[in-house]
Amino acid sequence: MRIPILLAFLALSFAANAQEAPLPTAPERPSGTTTKQAVTAKKWMVAAANPVAAEAGATVIRAGGNAVDALVAIQITLGLVEPQSSGLGGGAFLVYWDANEKRLTTFDGRETAPMEATPTLFQDADGKPLKFLDAVIGGRSVGTPGTPRLLETVHRRYGALAWSRLFEEPIKLAEDGFAVSPRLSSLIAAEGDVLKRDPTARAYFYDTTGALLPVGATLKNPAYAETLRAIADGGADAFYEGAIAADIVATVRNAPGNPGVLSADDLRNYRVKERGAVCAPYREREICGMGPPSSGALTIGQILGMLEGFDLKSIGSNATSWQLIADASRLAFADRDRYMADQDFVPMPTAGLLSKEYLAERAGLLASGTKLAEVKPGNPKWSHASLWSDDEALELPSTSHIVVVDRAGNVASMTTTIEAGFGSRLMVRGFLLNNELTDFSFKSQADGVPIANRVEPGKRPRSSMSPTIVLKDGKPELALGSPGGSQIIGYVAKALIAHYDWGMDVQSAISLPNVLNRFGVMEIEKGTPAETMAATFQAMGYEVKIDAMTSGLQAIAIGPEGLTGAADPRREGVAIGE
Repeated sequence: MRIPILLAFLALSFAANAQEAPLPTAPERPSGTTTKQAVTAKKWMVAAANPVAAEAGATVIRAGGNAVDALVAIQITLGLVEPQSSGLGGGAFLVYWDANEKRLTTFDGRETAPMEATPTLFQDADGKPLKFLDAVIGGRSVGTPGTPRLLETVHRRYGALAWSRLFEEPIKLAEDGFAVSPRLSSLIAAEGDVLKRDPTARAYFYDTTGALLPVGATLKNPAYAETLRAIADGGADAFYEGAIAADIVATVRNAPGNPGVLSADDLRNYRVKERGAVCAPYREREICGMGPPSSGALTIGQILGMLEGFDLKSIGSNATSWQLIADASRLAFADRDRYMADQDFVPMPTAGLLSKEYLAERAGLLASGTKLAEVKPGNPKWSHASLWSDDEALELPSTSHIVVVDRAGNVASMTTTIEAGFGSRLMVRGFLLNNELTDFSFKSQADGVPIANRVEPGKRPRSSMSPTIVLKDGKPELALGSPGGSQIIGYVAKALIAHYDWGMDVQSAISLPNVLNRFGVMEIEKGTPAETMAATFQAMGYEVKIDAMTSGLQAIAIGPEGLTGAADPRREGVAIGE
C-alpha cells in the first residue's frame, strides 16, 4: 500500500469534507466541491469508493491477478475502511463480461429473508407499519448475507490467483490499522448515540470514554482479521457454518429490544444465483444490468427507452431536457413500485416493461416544458394475468460501487451494500450486519390486493442497485454504477445521458450536478449550478427540493486508445490504472 499517497489524500479530504453534516436517516452527504480528473491507462484499471481499497485491487492486478481477483480484494478491504456502506454482512449484484467467452452474465448475491419471516415482520400488534428506525436498528432487519458466497462463487469460476492470496494484505491492514478518513469520522458522528447501542460497535467506533475517534486516528480491527483468516483458509463455508455463523445468529436473535429471526439453516442454505442480464437499447448501444430482484436495469431501461425519441443532444443540458428526464423517471418509478420484485416469487412482465411499443406509448405522455399532471403505472403485456398493489418500501442512500477492467478485457461492475449507513448497527466478528429486510414493503397488501415486494421467507428484497455495462457492437464500452438508495437509478441514468447525449467525458458526466425526480418532487443538488433551474421547474408546476445528493459513481470507459476511469468528486473514490 502507498501510505504517503494515502496520507496526502486524507489531508486534502479533510478540508473538502469540513462541511459534511450527515443525518442519521440519510447518512451519506456531499463531501464538498472537490474536483477530480479522469485517469487514463492502457492495460488495466480499477475504480472504487476508497483509495485504500482501490490500491488493494491494483496491487492484486500488478501481481498477476484478474478482474475477479481485484474485485475480491477491493470488497474485503472496503468492509474494513468503509464499513458503513458494505461488507461481509451484506449483499451485492455483479454484472460481469467474460472476455474469453465474449459473454455477459450477472450474479445475484442479494440477501434473503429468513425462513421464519412473516408478512407482518415490520408491523406492530395492530397491523400498522413500524416506524422506520424502529424496524432498522437491531436484529429484525437482518437478512441472510450474500457477499461472502458471491465472492467465492465468482472466484472459483474466474479467479486467477489463489483465494488465500487475496486476503493477505487486507488481514495485515486490519491488524496494523488504517487511518480514519474524514468521511468515516463524520458519518460516525452523525449517528449520535444510535451506533453506541450495540456494545461491540461502541467499542470499535469510539474510544474507551465513548468519544469519537478523531480523523487520522489509527483504527485496528483484529476481530475482522480473524474472520478474514478463517474465510481465507476455509472458504465461504467458514462464514456460513461453524463459529462465525453461530455468532451471527446469536447477535441477531438476541438483539436487545428488537430481535430478529435469522437462523443457522438460513445461513447454511444460502445460494448465489446466476441470472441473465437485462439489456435495453439506447443510442445504438445496449445498456445492460441486473434484472429482478434489482429494479435498476429495468427502470433505467424504461427511462432511456422513453427518451429515445427525443433529441436531447440538440436540446442540451438545460431545464427542458431535465423536465423530460424527470417525467420519464416518474413514469418508470410508477411501474417499478407496482410490478418489480423478486422474480423467483412473483411473476414479472420484464419483456413487456421494456417493449418498444409499450415505451412508445408511455413516451407519448411526455410533454416538453410542462409537468406531467398525472402519473400512474402502465399496463405492460404479460405472459399471464396478475394483479398487484403499489409498494411502500424505503431505501436509504448508502452502498458502494466497484468497477474493474483487467489486461484480458474482463469487466466487473459490482454494487455492494449493507443498506443503510452502518446497516442494522449490529457488529459481530469485526463487521456490521445489514438491515436489508427493510427494503421490503412494510405492508403486505393494500385494500386486499397483494404487494409484489412484500416479505416472504427466502425472498430477496427489491433493490435499486444498478451495476451497468454498456455494449456497442457486442463489446463492452462503459462500466459504471453508484450507491444512493433509490436515487441510484437517476444517478446512473444521468451519467449515461450526459455521456451519450451531451458528449461529456466520463468524469464530466459523473461530476455533473444531480437532478432527479422519482415520485413527483424535483430534487436538485444543493450548492451546484443546477439550483438556478429551481424557479423554472416551479413555473412548470413541480415542487422543488434542494438538498444534498451524494452520488458515488465509479466508471471506466473502454475505447480503442485505452481505458478512462472516473470517480465521483462527492466521495473519497479514486481510479487507478496502468
